Amino acid sequence: MSWQSSPRARVPGAVVVAAALAMSTIITLTLYLRLSLVTATLQTPLPLPTAASTDNEEATIQILGHRLEPTHPRLFANTSKWASLPDQIPGDEYLSKWNRTIFRQADEMLSLPPPDYKKDGTSGILDIARTVQLRIKHWAYAYRLTNDPKWKDRIWKEIVHTAGNSTGASFGTQGDSWNTDHWLDVGEFLVAFGIAYDWLYDAWTAEEREGIRWSVVDLGLRKGLESFERKEWFLGVTGNWNCVTVGGMIVGALAVLGDDTSGVARSLLGRAVENAEQHCGKSVDESGTWAETPDYWHFGTQAHAQLSSGLLTSLGSTFGMLDSHPKFRETGMFHIHNIGMTEKFNYGDCGPSKITATANSLFFYGREYGIPEYGLFQRDRPDAADPLSMLWYESSLKGEWHDHLPLDKAFSDPSGAWVSLRSSWTDSNGVFVAMKGGKMTGHATHGNLDAGDFVLDALGERWATELCQDSYDAPGYFSSEDQDSVRWDYYRCGTAGQNTIVHNNSNQVVDAEPTVKFESTLVTQKTKGKTDAGGFWIADLTQAYDGMSIKRGVRLLPERSKVLIQDEITDALETSQWRMHTKAHITYSNSGRIAHLRLNGKALDVLLLSPRAAVFRTTKPVRSPKLHPLSGGREDLPNPGVSVLAVDLPPGSLTVSVIFCPISDPRVQCSFTSPVPLSEWSLL
Repeated sequence: MSWQSSPRARVPGAVVVAAALAMSTIITLTLYLRLSLVTATLQTPLPLPTAASTDNEEATIQILGHRLEPTHPRLFANTSKWASLPDQIPGDEYLSKWNRTIFRQADEMLSLPPPDYKKDGTSGILDIARTVQLRIKHWAYAYRLTNDPKWKDRIWKEIVHTAGNSTGASFGTQGDSWNTDHWLDVGEFLVAFGIAYDWLYDAWTAEEREGIRWSVVDLGLRKGLESFERKEWFLGVTGNWNCVTVGGMIVGALAVLGDDTSGVARSLLGRAVENAEQHCGKSVDESGTWAETPDYWHFGTQAHAQLSSGLLTSLGSTFGMLDSHPKFRETGMFHIHNIGMTEKFNYGDCGPSKITATANSLFFYGREYGIPEYGLFQRDRPDAADPLSMLWYESSLKGEWHDHLPLDKAFSDPSGAWVSLRSSWTDSNGVFVAMKGGKMTGHATHGNLDAGDFVLDALGERWATELCQDSYDAPGYFSSEDQDSVRWDYYRCGTAGQNTIVHNNSNQVVDAEPTVKFESTLVTQKTKGKTDAGGFWIADLTQAYDGMSIKRGVRLLPERSKVLIQDEITDALETSQWRMHTKAHITYSNSGRIAHLRLNGKALDVLLLSPRAAVFRTTKPVRSPKLHPLSGGREDLPNPGVSVLAVDLPPGSLTVSVIFCPISDPRVQCSFTSPVPLSEWSLL
């Protein structure tokens, strides 16, 4: 079955005419213009490519004022980079290790059948699209380094199937196989097919190239043009939706530019580049914190780095993608400081499976921004082995990534304020505490009502844990960020599902803007001493509680071996509850004022210094029976293995002071001390 005989990949009539003319004569610039104008579905095209001379075999094509790299591959690396890899790999321990891992993974995927088309609720076929991209990227890399036809053959099988061109099974809706009902799917497929087209360009026959090219154009790029005409919502937002979808358009267009006689790629590229620069490139706040959540940082920066790198290697410019927001260069530090001793400070939605999304954007950012710490950090991470790492990593990197990084860092922009405090960068048994205090809206409906929320790592375990998201298919889950949104009814999204104070069994005020204060000695791992007082952070959460004064402070105590969290509540008219979710087994002593947490053979004691009349108790991670039940038959996801360490608090003014003491030596016990008012906290 020829590619063009399939109704799912039919070539438009204008292109058939162009192909016929090309067989008899070289298409001149004038004819190129005429063909572009008669293509029925196109928008007004950008300035047309210009040929350096009509007798050149490779015409010089100008796109957006820059020369298009005429040879393939040109996505993410040029031919010289690919040619140098075989000599670089044996002499670099990281490249060698990653190369082995990539080939092992490529082999493991080789015998897997093409994926079935199956929508996953509101997530469409996103996991399928990302799986296809992961496979094609690995197989294309393997082909470029070996020229073994088995890799090309397997890519072709995947492409024919997921373009809806297989005789054995259909793939989605005819003409919309990549599912524009969920635009992320289209973006990921465009990257997959773009890589296949570009990295194996010379390996494909003319007919195969044409088939892949028209899948890119008809199933992806033309849909992208239509999205601009309709002003689809993702074109006006920051975050991963814009980066992934518009980034896919850019990568797909760059792959086929120069060959696409329909003009679609040219017409779309200018719009997509401008849009990504204004939205994807501004997906961080003034501290470098990602606009959505720490997990969505992976999806967004992966796509941002890909589109920026693709533009750089294809056209010689990133078109402002790296500096449209002056603090984008800081987003790598957001990621690094967000990683604790066990995992991320994973506030808000944790998102779907990563599959293709890694933190390897740090290699690209480190190289382009001149921040070696990014690459030095990422090269030892478990997700570092990836074909793009082989192209972005700088083998010349030397030194330790943490030598000059402070152990404490506050990200203080009110739109996403949070703090990271730790005892060490390299001791997996060290102490890490992070706390959030920024706005709870403006996070693409992925945030929670979680001002004052915290996580705590010590002794290689996470003691104060996050619950991540509820089901994305739950009714109303993404309805809005309004105060009365259905989203906040779900336990994991409302205030009760966070590690913070719940007042009067109520959610926090969604549009609150807590203010913060941060002080630290800013010591590094190399400069800290036993007398280091540790840093502290105080958040005024009053707005989050509708004007009732609550201030929350967190600090590391001397030697950075213990953590103090202190709340000051003033003139509360109703009861409150201090809450912390944990997977540890809990017992009590000292009349309930000491909680003994045990997890995987490790021990941590929690001391309630004040109020003196209060005690700890254990409760379940479920909705309060005092709240109305979820409507419409909705149910919260269960939280198996999780308990809530709680303190019930009466109305009035009081100080809640809690010390967390990791027990590395049973002979050393923590002792009760008198709380110091937050106003008197200092580094002395």
